[in-house]
Amino acid sequence: MTVIRALPLQPRRVGGLGVHSVDQFNFVVPDLKLAQKFYSDFGLDVREEGNGLGLYTVGHEHRWGHIGEGGTKRLSYLSFGAYADDMAPLRARLRGFDVAQIDPPTGVESNGFWFRDPDHTLVEIRVAGKSSPNEKAVVSNPSSPPGVQGSTPRSKAPFVRPRRLAHVLVFTRDVGRAIRFYENVIGLRLSDRAGEGVAFMHGIHGSDHHMVAFAMSEGPGLHHLSWDVGSFHEVGLGAMQMADRGFSAGWGVGRHVLGSNYFHYVRDPWGSYEEYSSDIDYIPSDMDWPSDDHPPHDAFYVWGPNPPADFVFNYETSTGTP
Repeated sequence: MTVIRALPLQPRRVGGLGVHSVDQFNFVVPDLKLAQKFYSDFGLDVREEGNGLGLYTVGHEHRWGHIGEGGTKRLSYLSFGAYADDMAPLRARLRGFDVAQIDPPTGVESNGFWFRDPDHTLVEIRVAGKSSPNEKAVVSNPSSPPGVQGSTPRSKAPFVRPRRLAHVLVFTRDVGRAIRFYENVIGLRLSDRAGEGVAFMHGIHGSDHHMVAFAMSEGPGLHHLSWDVGSFHEVGLGAMQMADRGFSAGWGVGRHVLGSNYFHYVRDPWGSYEEYSSDIDYIPSDMDWPSDDHPPHDAFYVWGPNPPADFVFNYETSTGTP
């Protein structure tokens, strides 16, 4: 078992108990070579690690996720980071809600504890440094002064490299049940929801509008991973970057209502998505966000093209081909 080390003091909500970050994700795909190309083209630092791939952002040593090889694409588990002195109270909360602790997956080192959520998705809470942001992300959308060309030639456009993982959206059979579980057991808070279709949850110690989101489906699975970039311009550049490399399917460019971020989604080879995201709303640790239940038709996106017909189709519960 990994030894729990003391971590530097970091921002936290006074008197609040809950995880502070999505520490990392783990899923499997049938073709690691293709995954390495896709995520490298997307702008991530992809490293061969053991029998899989580690996903990093350039200039940041935190490993945001790991990809293994399997017969079909499948979400394996989510790990949440917590402060060391919150671990015992979080374990007690788990017991209080009769959630059974289980052993970690074979070969996975862990300083935390493991359990399954109501959709049977494997979840870990571990001691980790806070990787969710401590303030609203800095964005830059400059305009050129008179007499100066504002854009570069396309051949000289910079290569987009995301700065960090922004959030994870997973499928659930019951959005309301997922909200209650993740509020009660691990201390996330509801930011906003749109009926029984989708819900967005943030961390109490300061995070983006959502670090985890849930969309209704017939079973669990991974819908998308969202990655923060520094400008609306980079969202568009990322879309072209991927299209130029053979990954043109997706949705965007547009702007969301809940979270307010500018977006472009790129469909991966297995039917889920990666999102370039910029300028998402931020919820400080000392604020109670006024969450609401919004009409679905008025809560998805402010502007942008129509989404693909299968945008919320869960390929992990189907044998269909994207």
